[in-house]
Amino acid sequence: MAFEYEIVKHIATLGEANDRTLEVNLVSWNKRPAKVDIRRWDKDHTYMGKGVALTEDEAKALYEALKGRYDV
Repeated sequence: MAFEYEIVKHIATLGEANDRTLEVNLVSWNKRPAKVDIRRWDKDHTYMGKGVALTEDEAKALYEALKGRYDV
C-alpha cells in the first residue's frame, strides 16, 4: 500500500540512536491535515519506524498527563 507524507514542521528531536533520530513533527499523511507525529527517522527522512500520530486534542491530553507526572 503506497502512501504519501510531508513533514510540515519539525518540532523537536528527542534522542538519537544507530543513525536514527526520535522526532516530534507535524506530518501530513496522504494530503490530510497534519498531526503531531512521534517516530524514528533516518537522517534524510526516507526511513521511518513505527510511531504514533496524534490529533491536536490527543497531543494536548498527552502534554497535560506528562506535565502532571513530571511537574513541568
